[in-house]
Amino acid sequence: MRVVCGSWRSLRRLSHVLCVGSGLGTRTLTSASMRLVQFCQRGAEGGVRVGVERDSGVVDLKAFDRSVPSTMREFLELGEKGIECAQRAVSSGECVLPHADIQLLSPVTGPDKVVCVGMNYRDHCLELDTAFPTEPIIFSKFPSSITGPYDDIHLPDESQEVDWEVELAFVIGKKGKHIKEEDALSHVAGFTVANDVTARDWVMQNSKQWLLGKTFDTFCPLGPALVTTGMLKDVHSLGIRCLVNGDVVQESNTNQLIFKPEKLVAWVSQFATLFPGDVFLTGTPPGVGVCRKPPVFLK
Repeated sequence: MRVVCGSWRSLRRLSHVLCVGSGLGTRTLTSASMRLVQFCQRGAEGGVRVGVERDSGVVDLKAFDRSVPSTMREFLELGEKGIECAQRAVSSGECVLPHADIQLLSPVTGPDKVVCVGMNYRDHCLELDTAFPTEPIIFSKFPSSITGPYDDIHLPDESQEVDWEVELAFVIGKKGKHIKEEDALSHVAGFTVANDVTARDWVMQNSKQWLLGKTFDTFCPLGPALVTTGMLKDVHSLGIRCLVNGDVVQESNTNQLIFKPEKLVAWVSQFATLFPGDVFLTGTPPGVGVCRKPPVFLK
């Protein structure tokens, strides 16, 4: 992922990694094993498509079945019918586009909401020398901040302290309200990786403008794939790291999460109905630029 300047500001290279498994399995949303993607075909006038990423390329679901919606949010609203179609497409061996012919986009665009969680890694709280929160700290980013995993992140002229925050993210696959914790994962379509890019000077100095400091355009890279829950042996033990200019700046494990995805779904659904396509960012581990001595920011 490239970081590009607004005006004449210089750039640094930012990337993030979430370590997950692979495979292909059964048909339900929560047990299927596949990497769902949104993509566009280079040099073609097809717009956004939904596909399944394979070693050989990306299976174009709309080319296989014209009734398949063009966006991930609409695809998830199909529930099991969408997953069944995706598995038929994969099994057919047809409609596979080479990786070189497509551009991967954010796996979800235009969600109803982007839910973010603060101070949710034990090792990050220790880094900050602060007590563990007793309940999830919830804030948000505007959906317009979402960008693709390989798109440019624009450094706004309004901030001089843009920081990185790699995060495990997940996407809601089934509508729900007042969801029980034990049922929470049945409402999750899958997991991906995010970067909660943050303008620290707005969040920390300018009247603590959390929303504004988090929601500049391109401040929410997602992807590249939505890894369905059946593909993960244990979402509570995933390696996660962030690299800047090839250097590892954050590295931890989701076993450090204070509030697990199940708790976050149950907690937030007390207050708001969750819809297919809603994105949750679960918090960042230690190693953010503002905590370095001296602080380091993207330039």
